Amino acid sequence: LEWYPDLILNFLPRGSGIVTRRPLVLQLVNSITEYAEFLHFKGRKFTNFDEVRQEIEVETDRVTGINKGISSIPINLRIYSPSVLNLTLIDLPGITKVPVGDQPTDIEYQIRDMILQFITRENCLILAVTPANTDLANSDALKLAKEVDPPGMRTIGVITKLDLMDDGTDAKNVLENKLLPLRRGYVGVVNRSQKDIDSRKDIKMALSEERKFFLSHPAYRHMADRMGTRHLQKELNQQLTNHIREMLPPLRSKLQSEMLALEKEVEEYKDYRPDDPATKSKALLLMVKQFSVDFDKRIEGSGDQVETLELSGGARINRVFHERFPFELVKMEFDEKELRREISFAIKNIHGIRPGLFTPDMAFEAIVKKHIVKLKEPCIKCVDLVMQELINTVRQCSIKLGRYPRLREETEKIVSCHVREREGKTKNQVLLLIDIQLSYINTNHEDFIGFTKYVTRYILEVIRKGWLTINNISIRKGGSKEYWFVLTAESLCWFKDNEEKEKKYMLPLDNLKIRDVEKGFMSSKSVYALFNTKQRNVYKDYRYLELACDTQEEVDSWKASFLRAGVYPEKSTVTCPGNFSMDPQLERQVETIRNLVESYMSIVNKTIRDLMPKTIMHLMINNAKYFINAELLASLYSSEEQNTLMEESPEQTQRRDETLRMYHAIKEALNIIGDINTNTVTVPLPPPVDDSWLQSGCRYYYWNDYFCDNYTSVYLQLKLPFGNSVHLFTYIIVGELRFKGNVLPESVVETRSLNSFKKKHEVDIQVRILEG
Repeated sequence: LEWYPDLILNFLPRGSGIVTRRPLVLQLVNSITEYAEFLHFKGRKFTNFDEVRQEIEVETDRVTGINKGISSIPINLRIYSPSVLNLTLIDLPGITKVPVGDQPTDIEYQIRDMILQFITRENCLILAVTPANTDLANSDALKLAKEVDPPGMRTIGVITKLDLMDDGTDAKNVLENKLLPLRRGYVGVVNRSQKDIDSRKDIKMALSEERKFFLSHPAYRHMADRMGTRHLQKELNQQLTNHIREMLPPLRSKLQSEMLALEKEVEEYKDYRPDDPATKSKALLLMVKQFSVDFDKRIEGSGDQVETLELSGGARINRVFHERFPFELVKMEFDEKELRREISFAIKNIHGIRPGLFTPDMAFEAIVKKHIVKLKEPCIKCVDLVMQELINTVRQCSIKLGRYPRLREETEKIVSCHVREREGKTKNQVLLLIDIQLSYINTNHEDFIGFTKYVTRYILEVIRKGWLTINNISIRKGGSKEYWFVLTAESLCWFKDNEEKEKKYMLPLDNLKIRDVEKGFMSSKSVYALFNTKQRNVYKDYRYLELACDTQEEVDSWKASFLRAGVYPEKSTVTCPGNFSMDPQLERQVETIRNLVESYMSIVNKTIRDLMPKTIMHLMINNAKYFINAELLASLYSSEEQNTLMEESPEQTQRRDETLRMYHAIKEALNIIGDINTNTVTVPLPPPVDDSWLQSGCRYYYWNDYFCDNYTSVYLQLKLPFGNSVHLFTYIIVGELRFKGNVLPESVVETRSLNSFKKKHEVDIQVRILEG
């Protein structure tokens, strides 16, 4: 690897046995100055390459120990030099068969797995290094490369020690790609000998001698221009160029997208000068204007960026006006029993000791005013809710002022104070609206029902509808089944069903009263009866009509409805719970005032629901918009020094610098991509070669036999036909072959027998067929 960076001094550890015990990721960077950096030693530049070698040894021992242990954790080394091409190389350990030192017994498989972690990557070129003075067919490097790269698209053969071959022999056929051909072929190199290393021979001199070797050797001189470390370096760099050119289109698209995303932000930064007062004044004006525009858009609902996850700004205020506020008004509606009790007490207190002949107006007015006062609470709450939404909107709009923390803080403070000031005035105005309603009860309002209208409406009003069972009439006569009953102020009708098309009967309410009926022994329903006080039949031949409900609560509800219609319990002297009097005259007065109160309060509620949004819009929201648009800038100028307001936060300064740096880096990268497309070419991959020797040269047969307990090696030799020629194969059998408890003789171990055994057993024992 030292030959690639062209360095004068050694920087890789050397020694006997396994020296590379961790992957070394070597990144070569073309640079004017010459130095090295380790990823684990950031910030330090190594200019003495003896120190680089020592650091590799120390870092290796730190992870693996000092006694030949290994680790797959890589060491990352980056070398900057003017004499290198941009390239990344990974030095991997050689495969070790026999463990030494602290190495585990499965060291071969651990190293193999480590190598596979790197060479299985599709964007990795494989340099299969094999010494020229060994049998190429037994090369572990070629075997591993073929496993992960069967087509040979990523494999380059490297033949070393060409100068150490026996006299009369050469590697011409291999280097010409005639023997055991590879698609990318082979490159021969001549490294320094141990004597050269010990004498610290200059690598540049060694490269020169390597060049002379190929030019002077009769077997290699015709291909000297394709041999040597320099050529290998250029070949690898060209493959890197090819790979880069293949990756450029998607990379360019990605960079262009990122550049477009940054351009808008960079546009704000490119003319910004932090120390220029004019720049700060302009920035302040733009920020306040943007804040005003954002506030208007959030309130009016015309923002450029529509929020899709939740309601915000004007939409939330709209919900307060038309959903939350009406709901709060509904919560203030009177309780029926409580209202009747209040009206009854009011009538009695107004009449005093005198019996009353007419329904008193004062009772109506007193009850109405009491319920109008209750409207203050939901109205004040509506103002509070709108104020909170305005404050939230101010905070959301101020996010864009985050570049200037003091400006954002001061803006939020000034606008929030103004909104709270307007909140007080709005509440006063809302209370004034309630006081206006209290000041005059307008019984001549066109929507008010009035006493005359009430009498007419009362007669026609449906008081209650529901299912009831006629309990005291037999089924044959139409009883003991459910009917749909409709109660008005004048009559009680029942129908076949709730469509009210087929009327069964209409019973006038004159002279009717109610009495309780005890439950039957087998009945689960609650029953009450209607009867005529003049001793007349109520229904056909029946003096009374028993009506049944599923629960006692339903019975009580129907009784209350009959009470509203003027049908009272049998004993009028009995008082209902809550001090209700059963005086018919009083109850009719209570019913009258109750309906008049309901009519008038509906007018008041309608008026308040209409005026509240208008009042809040005028006094709070529109005023806040005007203040932000017309007075906020002046308030900011008078609050603090401009320089203080426009001080950037450290985070914003860092963000601006990073954004500009990223923008210029992307711009430069796009220029480099353009230069690469212009100044480089893609060298096509060589055509495919006949690599059947690799496909058939190493076969594995696996099967499982639990009798296999003796792990010794047996070597057998026999000749097998291969195509039209005869090749010598060696069976290396790990363990013994047993069938039904007996060791198989040598003569049985042949292809047919192995295939038959393979079908019957699983994977355990391995037989390798190696050509040689």
